[in-house]
Amino acid sequence: MTSRAVVLFDGECGLCQASVRRLRALDWRKRLEFADARDASVLARFPQVDAAAALARLQLVPAPGAAPLEGFAAFRWIAGRLPLLWAAWPFLWLPGMTWAGARAYDAVARNRFAFARCDGACERPGPR
Repeated sequence: MTSRAVVLFDGECGLCQASVRRLRALDWRKRLEFADARDASVLARFPQVDAAAALARLQLVPAPGAAPLEGFAAFRWIAGRLPLLWAAWPFLWLPGMTWAGARAYDAVARNRFAFARCDGACERPGPR
């Protein structure tokens, strides 16, 4: 069996949780594993992932021991592997999309707590 890519996300972010729910629904082939980056045992499994970076933007470890992709690059990698996102995938590679996509992703990531209710849990400063 091929190992699955691991998506690390901020488990206390409502927008991140909603995004993971959508990705799970689209992951018919079960190519992705999802893990809360606030869980110290998850971070211990992936020493190549910086804890602060994992809370700032989505991280994706495509294979065991591989360097992580983050933010827009991680999303683009995921889009190429989930059938319902295949139609969008070529557009994510158009000239200028790496620059524009990264900036758009980072703008949403910086302001993600404004997009979803967080019930005060979002104030936690780091991994548990």
